Amino acid sequence: MERMKNLFRSVALVAVVFLSSQYVNAQQKIGHINADDVFQMTPEFKTANDQLKTLNDTKTKELQGMYEEYQKKQNDANEKLRNRSEANKTAVDAELQTLGQELQNIEQRIQEVQRVAQEELGKKQQELLAPIQTKVMNAINAVAKEKGYAYVLDTSNGSVIYFQGGEDISAEVKSKLGIPANAVPATPAVPATK
Repeated sequence: MERMKNLFRSVALVAVVFLSSQYVNAQQKIGHINADDVFQMTPEFKTANDQLKTLNDTKTKELQGMYEEYQKKQNDANEKLRNRSEANKTAVDAELQTLGQELQNIEQRIQEVQRVAQEELGKKQQELLAPIQTKVMNAINAVAKEKGYAYVLDTSNGSVIYFQGGEDISAEVKSKLGIPANAVPATPAVPATK
């Protein structure tokens, strides 16, 4: 009989703990937001995106010029090779060797310009996008505090597999950032590096 009482008390205690934890959990508000969409709707993002696109276009044109120079020298070398004969073999071989060295130098310059361009784009992207990211996070935090949310899930990063319920706080965050309700996210000019 004593054993039954202890078992009953244990079951009752577990039930009380379970029910009280359910009550506490029911009191916590959960919100969600697609932070990437809100981020891309900010006016600052459009400005930064335009600057990044301009820089990317400039670097692409620079590289395109180098590729054209490389292609021209490659065509010159192929033409010389086609016109090579026993009579001009020595002179053409010397010219081909010079062109080969020039092609190799252009290849090295292209690789260096690509590396520097990637570094510049990465730095500029970080410089322009980090303050926007901070501003959006501050707005999300402010809305969460104002509305009393215990948790805000970011549905944009793919780590939230399923959610039902909770409140979408996107409208409040966009309002706090001065983004029109009907705004749509802009497409990034260059891939984001986070």
